[in-house]
Parts: sequence; C-alpha cells; structure tokens
Amino acid sequence: MANIWALVRREVQSYFASPVAYVVLAAFLWLFGFYFYAYLETFIDPRSVAPGEVVNVNQDMLRWVFHTTAFFLLFLLPMVTMRSFSEELRSGTIELLFTSPLTDTQIVMGKFLGALILYATMLATTLFHMGVLFYFGDPEWKPIAAGYLGVFLLGAGYIAFGLMFSALTKNQIIAGLLSFGSFILLYLVELAQDRGGWFTSAIQYMSVDRHLEEFAKGVVDTRDVVFFLSIILLGLLLTKQSIESYRWRG
Repeated sequence: MANIWALVRREVQSYFASPVAYVVLAAFLWLFGFYFYAYLETFIDPRSVAPGEVVNVNQDMLRWVFHTTAFFLLFLLPMVTMRSFSEELRSGTIELLFTSPLTDTQIVMGKFLGALILYATMLATTLFHMGVLFYFGDPEWKPIAAGYLGVFLLGAGYIAFGLMFSALTKNQIIAGLLSFGSFILLYLVELAQDRGGWFTSAIQYMSVDRHLEEFAKGVVDTRDVVFFLSIILLGLLLTKQSIESYRWRG
C-alpha cells in the first residue's frame, strides 16, 4: 500500500503542477454553478408551477442537476486521464515505473486513485451550492447523498476507461478523443432503437444515464451499484492488460 500511495501523491502533485487541475476545476465549477442556479431560478419561479401542483426540490431540481453534471463530465474527465500514461510513454518515464518496486496492478491503482482524488475534489467544490439550499430551504439529504454517489461512481468508471485509452497511445490528444468517444457511446447507447429481444435490452442496459437515473431520484439500487463497479473493474483490468502488453513488447 505504501508504494501505491507514493504513486498517488506523485500523480496528484503532477496534476496541480500543471494547468490541468486548475482548468478542469474552474470549468467544472463554472458549469455546475451556471446550471445549478439556472435550475434553481426555474424551480422558484411561480410561473413554472401549475396551479395546485406540489413541487419537491430533490425531484424537480436536483435530479436534473445531477443528470446535467453527468453530461458535462463527458468533456472534462478526458482532460484528466488523457495524459496519465500517454505522457509517461511519450517521455520514456514509464520505464522508471517498470523498474521501480511496483507491480502493474499497483501502477494502475496509483494512477486511478490519483485521478479519482482530483475528481472527488471537483465534486467537493459543489458542496457550497448544496449548503445554499440547506441554508434557505429544507431539502432531504439522503437523496442528495444518493445523487452524489451515483455521479461519483459514474466518474470513476469514466476515469477507469480513460486510463485504458491513455495506456494505448503516446499521443494525449488521441487518448482524449478515444475517451470522449467511448463516454459518449456509453451515455447515448440508451437511444438505440428498441426492436425488442435480448440484444437490444443488453445494449440499452449499458447506458450509464439509465443507471444514473435511480441515483438522481435518490434511490440506491444494488443493481446500479454493481453495474458501475463492473464498469470500473473492467476499465482497470483492460488498463492493466495494456500496461502488461507494453512491458512485454519493450
């Protein structure tokens, strides 16, 4: 564990030693704040509520905030992961990792946890907005916690697959585009035309937005948790295989 955490610290320091962390954090905070207050303004506008309709801040506002957050993560998280292995491969410093007392699994986990800490920091910056709701209103905290859990697991899955694409190429731009393309596919696959049958059901089951829906509603379903954990595990396993193949070729 000590070896992994040494690599985690190195990764976190490398993020904040470059403009990457600051650009991603600033963009994320601006986008979240913009949509949060846009949805809040709509929610408190009496003209948006039908006469006699009962509204709930969790279901009628925060639910859509979490969905929108998941959407712009498609664009931001590739920026976090695209240089993780690509830069090491391009500069040759990957050889230092291979000759260090680190296994391939430890290297992958160190990179993953370093990116995950940056992502958790991004989510932590949004707690101020939730504090505003609690200060002026009385939302339910459990659905909010469920929403954060869903968005966190979704982002962790994106990061795992982003690391895999970063390990496949020395070009950061290509790694970022491949990550973005795979994220878009996982996000939009639910739109596949429903022709019935097990194949269509299987394709639609891969939609991350469908599995996020229950979390956004405040429901933690073990099936959705297992889905996201499976995505994370698959991404990490494929990343490890990519690293092993590079070591073998080298």
